[in-house]
Amino acid sequence: MNSRNSRELPTTDMLTAGHQESSLFWQEEELTILVGDSRHLLAQFDSDFFQCCITSPPYWGLRDYDIEGQIGAENVLDDYIADLVDIFREVRRTLKDDGTLWLNIGDSYTSGNRTWRAPDKKNRARAMSYRPPTPDGLKPKDLIGVPWRLAFALQEDGWYLRSDIIWHKPNGQPESVKDRPTRCHEYIFLFSKSERYYYDYEAIKEPATNGSELRSRRSVWSINTEGYSGAHFAVFPPELVRLCMLGGSKIDSTVLDPFLGSGTVAEVCLENGRKCVGIELNPDYAELALQRISKTQRGLGF
Repeated sequence: MNSRNSRELPTTDMLTAGHQESSLFWQEEELTILVGDSRHLLAQFDSDFFQCCITSPPYWGLRDYDIEGQIGAENVLDDYIADLVDIFREVRRTLKDDGTLWLNIGDSYTSGNRTWRAPDKKNRARAMSYRPPTPDGLKPKDLIGVPWRLAFALQEDGWYLRSDIIWHKPNGQPESVKDRPTRCHEYIFLFSKSERYYYDYEAIKEPATNGSELRSRRSVWSINTEGYSGAHFAVFPPELVRLCMLGGSKIDSTVLDPFLGSGTVAEVCLENGRKCVGIELNPDYAELALQRISKTQRGLGF
């Protein structure tokens, strides 16, 4: 593939090589959806291909997506971190030298060695038939610190860790706990491939406190969560993706999401003049993403 023009997508034959079935689920000029494991599919892309990556991988031990090989179902926390480091090493290779990674990752608490989790009346997706054991060195009820463990691992692997953005959720879900504050935030980490990189601070300015002028965006973003009726799992709020996209990419550039899920990154790309390559392990979710995008992008060949 190194002899191919870096602006070209892998051919169907390349994507099929080594797989029993083609991984190409949908392709048109602005959007490509691939079904399969990101670790294998990203290897088919040339280096320096994508302008930026915006993604939210499955959180460790919080959801069962009912698919073999899923990220987040590792029994050992270190294996989860290692799997993501491997994937994002390929992401870094395929990014342009001035490219960035915008990574949303959530935290969790130790299970106390409970092997299952009951459904929550307000969030049925919390139910799980398995729970990973408490990681070595931690205690029951400990906050694990997954986001920072992953951030430091990626930094050690070669990424430049540039910012920790707090995604504050004004409408965050209530929790039944009585011995700690209810969580209403997650992290967005901004990584870069190189010391100097593309970042359009003008495009994401925010109103200043006096309301009469704009200022550089701060590192706490208050954005409501949004549900999607077709999915049983959490989805990216489009506004959150839009800010990452405007800050990290140019018009007509190509954005990668190696954990496409319900397709929010692809949808926001098409609405903002970017191209998107999305990779999704579960073919059912790839279909869900395509259906969602087709409802809002009827003029783009759907």
